[in-house]
Amino acid sequence: MKKTKLYMDTVVDIKVVSNKSKKETEAKITRAFEAFQHVEQACSRFSSSSELIRACENIGVPVKISPFLFEPLYIAIEMAKLTDGLFDPTVGKMMEMNGFNRHYLSGQMMKSVSSDSVSYHDIELDQYNHTVTLKKPMVIDLGAVAKGFAIDLAANELKEFKGFVINAGGDLFAFGLDDNGEKWKIGIQHPYQKDSIIETIEISNEAVCTSGSYERRNPDNLILHHLVNPKTKCSPNEWISCSVIAPFAMMADAFSTASFLLGVKKGKQLIEHLALKGILITSELQIYKVGGI
Repeated sequence: MKKTKLYMDTVVDIKVVSNKSKKETEAKITRAFEAFQHVEQACSRFSSSSELIRACENIGVPVKISPFLFEPLYIAIEMAKLTDGLFDPTVGKMMEMNGFNRHYLSGQMMKSVSSDSVSYHDIELDQYNHTVTLKKPMVIDLGAVAKGFAIDLAANELKEFKGFVINAGGDLFAFGLDDNGEKWKIGIQHPYQKDSIIETIEISNEAVCTSGSYERRNPDNLILHHLVNPKTKCSPNEWISCSVIAPFAMMADAFSTASFLLGVKKGKQLIEHLALKGILITSELQIYKVGGI
């Protein structure tokens, strides 16, 4: 059974290999889709009613937040620490200024308030009370972790099935085996040929997420894309595509972005050091297979 919906500016496909009744299967798929809805309502920087935007309206005071926001924000801050601030969730205002400020459903343009100098050091998380305190006005962007988090939550709803794939715009988690009893065959998109596959992998009980510069570019300045180095305020272009395979989608999501931002040498080293797997492609289409692929 296969179902498709639109969440988080992404077409989400869920395919299930099931021996359960149609009613039971559809009910579980519906709950899996609801995970995307919960995460979008919590983490969107485009919706004035989102939990993230409401938290950003309160400066200097602790704000109680739900696990749907706390967990991806916590991981984003840990990634910032790991990369010495190269991966930084406070780049939201920079992304707005680079042209990534339009809500995909309403078309509303965001014009947010942020301090000129802000970083992840200006966010305090209290794990015991599940609160966040912002030291300065800022725009938090969780685009590098939120979709992966939603995929993981959706996967938890489907774990009773023999096999399934949750595909959110090319970022996915594949569980068990396909209809033929084999590992899931997943294609990695060719960066320059939209309808072509440049590599194929086989996975089971793993996630694969891709960070690339080839789809979301500023139409007025093509050297800028949605991946931004907060230190240089520029978009790196050594890689054109970084696909990371990991046990969880939020991990694959975060480390594909981190490896892209780090560039060729350090990006490869990061994936190797963590014993993950990756298919990393330079702008000249040189392909690096990391981790035994």
